[in-house]
Amino acid sequence: MAGTTYSRRILLAGTFAATLLAAGSGVMADAGHGHNAAIGEPGVKAKATRTVTITIRDNLYEPESIEVKKGETIRFVIKNTGELLHEFTIGTAAMHAEHQKEMAVMAEHGMITATGINHDMMKMDHSKMGLPAMKHDDPNTALVEPGKTAELVWKFSKDAALEFACNLPGHYEAGMVGQIHFRK
Repeated sequence: MAGTTYSRRILLAGTFAATLLAAGSGVMADAGHGHNAAIGEPGVKAKATRTVTITIRDNLYEPESIEVKKGETIRFVIKNTGELLHEFTIGTAAMHAEHQKEMAVMAEHGMITATGINHDMMKMDHSKMGLPAMKHDDPNTALVEPGKTAELVWKFSKDAALEFACNLPGHYEAGMVGQIHFRK
């Protein structure tokens, strides 16, 4: 797209709707839409068997893949050291594709920008605009603003073909996706 800045290009593609805002932290972690049953379930922090730190840099995750065991509960600490807003979502490729559509709508309507979350827009009644409910509240995902850290606790109760990804417009397509491998 000639003449368009990188951050504008990011806002022209892909989303997932959902929001529990960690008070004043600039981090959105999710509470649930119920379509996560096929991939596991929200975990209880006290029952986590280990903590995995995920560092987000602009358009990459470190580590790029993780190993989990069926039934394992993991506490993820997600640190955004980049300059852009990013997301950490656990799901299947199909789930990510659907979520990207929702994130594109959120970007189009100013709820998210390349670098942050418009908290006032997130609180609006979007039905008045002819839109479905728009919030970022699923337990398998967290939006993390630049310089912020979020936590997500997930129980991998189902052995499925999973990946973790950023579904902000253009990020998945730019390679911001990692694999989750089940070990025996």
